[in-house]
Amino acid sequence: MNINDQIISLLERSTKALEKISKPNNRHKVKISSENGYLWSAENFELIPVKNINAININLLKGIDHVKSILLDNTTQFSEGYTANNVLLWGARGMGKSSLVKSVHRELCYKNNKNRLILIEIYRDDIKTLPVLISQLNNFKYRFIIFCDDLSFDNNENHYKSLKTVLDGGIMNRSDNIIFYATSNRRHLMPRSMIENEKSTSITPSESAEEKISLSDRFGLWLGFYQCSQDDYLNIIQSYARHFKLKINENSLKELAIEWSVTRGSRSGRVAWQFIQDRAGKLKIKL
Repeated sequence: MNINDQIISLLERSTKALEKISKPNNRHKVKISSENGYLWSAENFELIPVKNINAININLLKGIDHVKSILLDNTTQFSEGYTANNVLLWGARGMGKSSLVKSVHRELCYKNNKNRLILIEIYRDDIKTLPVLISQLNNFKYRFIIFCDDLSFDNNENHYKSLKTVLDGGIMNRSDNIIFYATSNRRHLMPRSMIENEKSTSITPSESAEEKISLSDRFGLWLGFYQCSQDDYLNIIQSYARHFKLKINENSLKELAIEWSVTRGSRSGRVAWQFIQDRAGKLKIKL
């Protein structure tokens, strides 16, 4: 190949490369369909529609009336176009943290507000892609709740720094149409051992520990969930039984429910629901 052929070949490759760069990159444009729920797939850079969100009637969530009212008010403000806070729902396992988020979204969607409210679930491992997702959502007029269930960070993880930037807005203004809800068993999202280790090994221990603890401070609302009492547990059971019309003697229901909680070693909304599923199956009733 002579020098002229080499130059022509180089120009052709350069032209093709420029054409490729100049074409709209459709892969980096997320699409919103008619559904009000989506899963964020960071690997494929797309929102996967969820036709039927796994949400129950908000009135069936018992024993958490105070936090339920706060989250409903905050989300209502947001859905109506007013300012609202990012929310961290933390505390005991199985007490309805994630169920409450989905039920509040379901309740407001049924009210047919003028602003469409969309729930997007993001997995913990994809938190680092949040800035990219948010940059795409800014192009829509809808209201978005980005929801991360069971959010926590372990040793040697730095994804929490990306989340801190997103919650505070970073160099970009905070998006008016996006709010972030997360659930966690840990109030500070970090294991206590991780924080204590930073205090004992860092050159400036207080500053290093504060950096990690300060993540939860980015959430305007902290809603605490605590292990329920036996009375609350039985109240949840009875509420489910009435709603699903389980034909069983009240005393028998109480005795069986207590026995079920003893075998599980705990009392919670999740344990109550598992008991109701067991009873309904035995009674040949579909929930």
